Amino acid sequence: MKKLFLSFAIATAFVATWVSARAADLPMAPSYQPAPAPVVARVYNWTGFYVGVNGGYGWGSQDPLNIITNRFDSFSTSIAGGAFGGTLGAQIQAGHVVMGLEADLDWAAISGSSIDTPTVGGIGGLGGPFNAKTNIDWESTVRARVGYANDNWLFYGTGGAALLGAKTTLTTAGGATVCGGVFANCSGTDRQVGLVLGGGLEYGFSPNLSAKLEYLYITAASLEVSSHGEIRAGLNYRFGGM
Repeated sequence: MKKLFLSFAIATAFVATWVSARAADLPMAPSYQPAPAPVVARVYNWTGFYVGVNGGYGWGSQDPLNIITNRFDSFSTSIAGGAFGGTLGAQIQAGHVVMGLEADLDWAAISGSSIDTPTVGGIGGLGGPFNAKTNIDWESTVRARVGYANDNWLFYGTGGAALLGAKTTLTTAGGATVCGGVFANCSGTDRQVGLVLGGGLEYGFSPNLSAKLEYLYITAASLEVSSHGEIRAGLNYRFGGM
């Protein structure tokens, strides 16, 4: 009986040793690890309402007798100066295309003066010489914007209507103020209505904050006609974004 029990114990130990050795030779089952979630690239979104500030420098000319003389006179006055104000706009992005509307109202100090003798069709007859002092006190535009967005960069063209507050004072060589008739108002603001065209680029350096640089060409008229270009920089805060 003891021999039988000893034989059984030896056989059991042998089988256990053999099974253990075989198990050690088997490859380990890999531990389960879920596949990482795909990384989705975040694309900059230009859609939203925005407010901002803008400022820049303008230069051009203003003619207090342009409508009367059909631009055949020699009374054009060079103007130059700065402008600063606020911006309000809204836009929507579809793919790479961005479309919107933008309006601004700026305080301006675009001015100039000249001394000349005006003519009609190159012929004298309006008197003179006169000293013309002209100034654009404020300006406002309402424009459509259409652009191409490349992530944080937006390249756009813009155009619409312009309204200027322009004042021209004409005085004689003796210092007397000339008023009435075909001449511009001697005081107050003469509103000029016209058009504005331009283009620019804008960069979004945060989801809601962007900076722009643009060029605008403005031409407007009442009795006077003014034409000037402006280089503007601006900062916009957008309610929306990615």
